[in-house]
Amino acid sequence: MAKRGKKYQAALEKFDQNSTFSIEEAIKLAKETHVANFDASVEVAFRLGIDTRKNDQQIRGALVLPHGTGKSQRVLVFAKGEKAKEAEAAGADYVGEAELAQKINGGWFDFDVIVATPDMMGEVGKLGRVLGPKGLMPNPKTGTVTMDVTKAVEEIKAGKVEYRAEKAGIVHVGIGKVSFGEEQLVENFKAIHDALDKAKPASAKGVYFKSVTVSSTMGPGITVDPNAVRTV
Repeated sequence: MAKRGKKYQAALEKFDQNSTFSIEEAIKLAKETHVANFDASVEVAFRLGIDTRKNDQQIRGALVLPHGTGKSQRVLVFAKGEKAKEAEAAGADYVGEAELAQKINGGWFDFDVIVATPDMMGEVGKLGRVLGPKGLMPNPKTGTVTMDVTKAVEEIKAGKVEYRAEKAGIVHVGIGKVSFGEEQLVENFKAIHDALDKAKPASAKGVYFKSVTVSSTMGPGITVDPNAVRTV
């Protein structure tokens, strides 16, 4: 196990690692225990009681956080004609067709999110091998394959986040920056919590929110009381 630095060790001394906390307390501690020399992200890890091997228990979606993420997203849009003009007007950073696909195939990745109109998915589909492993493939479930490119671009710029359960049933989501106010982070947390709660598969049995951990980038994880999570 890698040895932790002095700042990290000092952060651990600020709370009882064997205790659980309310979401308000956890967020306050995440802000107090951040050790990075920059405006670190605040992240939440939800371990859900689902079996991702079953098709009906695969959770994936997106939502716009009430207070955004604090991160500027570079948006690339695959569109043509009037839809390309709409994407540019909405503030997309890059808009194009085959020429953008060629650049990506050549190793260019100066963007964070891809949006595509349905008629462009034939072109985008050819990039599956390079976009898939990076989690950049557009998907109708996250609103990134759509004819309403204006809405898609504006929502991403406003702080839209995607969430997806990993193989072990864990969902990692950024809910803002340590510079955010505590209330802003709590409201962002509640928004993603509610989205996951609504996405609970009917076939999932037993405890759904098995554990919830809040942390800042490079900071220690703070365990949230699961009973408190069920009542937010």
